[in-house]
Amino acid sequence: MNAHRLLLALHVAPLIPSAALAALAVLALAVSGLALWRRARGAIWRAAAFAVLVAWLAGPSIWRETLHPLGDIGVLLVDRSASMAIGARARVATATAAALRAAAARHPGLDLRVVDVPEHGDRGTRLFAALARARADIPPARYAGAIAISDGEIADIPAHPPGGAPFHLLIPAHGEETDRVIRILAAPAYGIVGKSVTLRIAVEDLGARDVGRSAVLTIRRQDAPPLRETVAVGTPISIPVPIRRAGPVVIALTAAKLPGEVATINNTQVVTITGVRDRLRVLLVSGSPHQGERTWRRLLRSDPAVDLLHFTILRPPDKVDLTPLDQLSLIPFPVDELFAQRIDRFDLIILDRFADTGLLPYRYLENVAAYVRRGGALLLDVGPEIAGPGSLAETPLRPVLPAVPAGIGTPDSAAAVVNGRFRPRLSALGARDPVTAALPGANDPAHPGAPSQRGPQWGAWYRRIAPGEVRGEVLMVGPDHAPLLVLDRVGKGRVAMLLSDQIWLWSHGHDGGGPVAALLRRVAHWLMKEPALEENALTATVAGGRLTVRRRRLDGPAPGPVRVTAPDGTVRTLMLARVAPGLAEGTLDATRPGLWRVGDGRRTAFAAAAAADPAEYADLRATATKLAGLVHASGGGIVWLGTGTAPRVPALRRVAPGAAASGAGWIGLARRGDHEVTGLARLPLLPPWAALPLILGLLGLGWWREGR
Repeated sequence: MNAHRLLLALHVAPLIPSAALAALAVLALAVSGLALWRRARGAIWRAAAFAVLVAWLAGPSIWRETLHPLGDIGVLLVDRSASMAIGARARVATATAAALRAAAARHPGLDLRVVDVPEHGDRGTRLFAALARARADIPPARYAGAIAISDGEIADIPAHPPGGAPFHLLIPAHGEETDRVIRILAAPAYGIVGKSVTLRIAVEDLGARDVGRSAVLTIRRQDAPPLRETVAVGTPISIPVPIRRAGPVVIALTAAKLPGEVATINNTQVVTITGVRDRLRVLLVSGSPHQGERTWRRLLRSDPAVDLLHFTILRPPDKVDLTPLDQLSLIPFPVDELFAQRIDRFDLIILDRFADTGLLPYRYLENVAAYVRRGGALLLDVGPEIAGPGSLAETPLRPVLPAVPAGIGTPDSAAAVVNGRFRPRLSALGARDPVTAALPGANDPAHPGAPSQRGPQWGAWYRRIAPGEVRGEVLMVGPDHAPLLVLDRVGKGRVAMLLSDQIWLWSHGHDGGGPVAALLRRVAHWLMKEPALEENALTATVAGGRLTVRRRRLDGPAPGPVRVTAPDGTVRTLMLARVAPGLAEGTLDATRPGLWRVGDGRRTAFAAAAAADPAEYADLRATATKLAGLVHASGGGIVWLGTGTAPRVPALRRVAPGAAASGAGWIGLARRGDHEVTGLARLPLLPPWAALPLILGLLGLGWWREGR
């Protein structure tokens, strides 16, 4: 604005102190009044002289100011949060902002500043915080008001309109919308394996007028078929979730679509519960005492998460003798309680160089085999006893053993015990299997997943058992690729067999030692179905807005495509690339929150992508209810823009402060009229050169009149 205007004002600047000037004026008034009362000649002229003197001493002047009008400043807030990406909201907001900027350009003296309001962490849309930052450098006298283009889902609504100017809300929708949402009221982060945890949720219909309606809720979890239930809307419900294994358990909850709702993104909630074992209940049964027995006991006792029950059987459970009770140094073995009544309470059974020499009846060994088939875990550490009389390979345990000694049941069975120095190493399969591939010294550091090219890195052993029949997967071998560690699945359970009783040498550091603790711990976790140790597995994780898919296949080529289903139902094909022997990996963008499903035709994996700003998805409606009170209190208006290609953009007007700022088809910004002073001039009304002659002239007239 280049227009200027003049302002004239009368100013008084006394030449003497104000108190002295007031006293002089009172004295002059008193003297002049007395003279007039006595009708003295020349009193009027002397009073006029006194008046001119007092006026001159008061320093009257006219100030002339040259004013330059300043333009008004308005703020246009454009909501760019996640909820504005729904439907046509973002497009309508962009078109409306462009139209309003063009309209503001046609109003001289109006500067409309555009502020984009992005998501703010996880605290929702902080629109008024953005407005406060924009107003920080706007003088209050120039602030004309604000226009917000938003869906109305604002998280920081103040109690009073900011700035004392109109605030308008423009909503990219046709009217109030509805939305169905699942709210998680309580969800534990961890659960004990073998027990159940409880989810507390509620299905709510926002903006819907009907009450008492119901909704179909679908519950999906990775290890179970979908479950559908009809639940009451608005009523909290409890969902029991059994924790069957250790590791993350992904539960997806999906509510059926509400007719007419704006979007279904928040109809699904994903909860991840990590299954943990309270305490690992281990039954260790040792045969005849040997040097490795202490190693097993020390290793298991050192782990605070292990609840160990250890027995060494030295006499048959049904033996009866006449030794007095107070002289017995051994206790009867509670065989019926352990192997019949409570066998399923154990997470792992370890048979350490145990042989059937009449110490344990066959029915109990049959119980152990049945325990494995039902899903139990059995680990056998065998020595010469497996190839001699009473071998477990000649008992009801044989069908579940992953390996059977050579020549068992013949006079040549003793030849299965091979003595001689050798270094254990991984088989080609063991170098890829997650149970053994990560063991220290197992792989070539320059080529992860490949056997070490520098030779064995572990200490030597001196005895092994040569198997004649192997049914499982061989992960560790001895000389000439002879099996040492064999893993197998039997029914729902798992069995591992170590065909040597020399692992205790590693715990003593003999010949450099070896990863005894890591090996036995990983074998035990595989036996208990630890997901991270599955040799043929498909896994999916979401982190940093990226979906990472890993497929490990020991029974075939690892690379190949997988089908990825996004939370909105769109399906894409992702090619996996080989990153290690038997392991392939691929990634893609996964910014959309919700449940991602990955399948390769045989297996399915789930991954949960959390919303970057959960508050943005708590209510997806376009609504005026939250801001209506503040808008009306400011004198502003609410306009529904619609969702068409041509938004119903209101006309922009300038209004006087305090006047109505909105009407049918238009919105207004205040005309504040602020200015700055560009010029200042002072014109004295009684300059000294005029005041002194005037005073002397009036006094002369008074003397002249008095002399007549």
